[in-house]
Amino acid sequence: MKISLIIPAHNEEGYLENCLEGAIRNMEDLFEIIVVDNASTDKTAEVARKFPGVKVVHEASKGLTKARQRGFLEARGEILAYVDADTKMPLGWAKRVREMFEKDSKIVCVSGPYKYYDLSAIGNFLVWFYWHLGMIAYFFTGYMVVGGNFAARKDALQKIGGFDLNVSFYGEDTNIARRLHKVGKVKFKKSLFIPTSARRFHGEGIIVTAARYILNFGSEVLIKRPLTKKYRDIR
Repeated sequence: MKISLIIPAHNEEGYLENCLEGAIRNMEDLFEIIVVDNASTDKTAEVARKFPGVKVVHEASKGLTKARQRGFLEARGEILAYVDADTKMPLGWAKRVREMFEKDSKIVCVSGPYKYYDLSAIGNFLVWFYWHLGMIAYFFTGYMVVGGNFAARKDALQKIGGFDLNVSFYGEDTNIARRLHKVGKVKFKKSLFIPTSARRFHGEGIIVTAARYILNFGSEVLIKRPLTKKYRDIR
């Protein structure tokens, strides 16, 4: 089962190298690595090209869902895995993804939580509480996805028409989870975690950020669209 790893990246020269180093350590279970240079004005593409075998594609129209869609169109694998450019993929992540799909042919999407490598002990406790609330929501909805830590069958994404380009940032992960849930199982496992930066928590505050994610999760579930239209790039 071929897995294409897709990394959307807008001005990520400071984080991308560590992200790609983690991906390369998982290369035994990956078919290809694609970095989508999303309208960057820094050296994002240059950093990506330092890694042999990494494919760099350009998406001139800025937007997270636009970058995800470009990766979807470029990828050749049966499974499309998406991680953010500030993540540090642990060894064995890609293998666990592949095994989850191989175990159950009805699964169309798998995802897991973040662990923050640059957050205080108090912050990590709040995040632990947040994910426990999330598991309750997952129990009732039957779907949940973390946008920087998920993988989906390409044929399932094709069935739903790919990513919703009308969703700019907040709610985009719940949007794809909700729509994929219509064609198969969406599995969320706490064990499929990925370490990432807490830069948005540092930039906007952990309570404010969490509230926005919760608000837009509920909005996507109930009225099928996010409430928050604007977002700020945190770099």
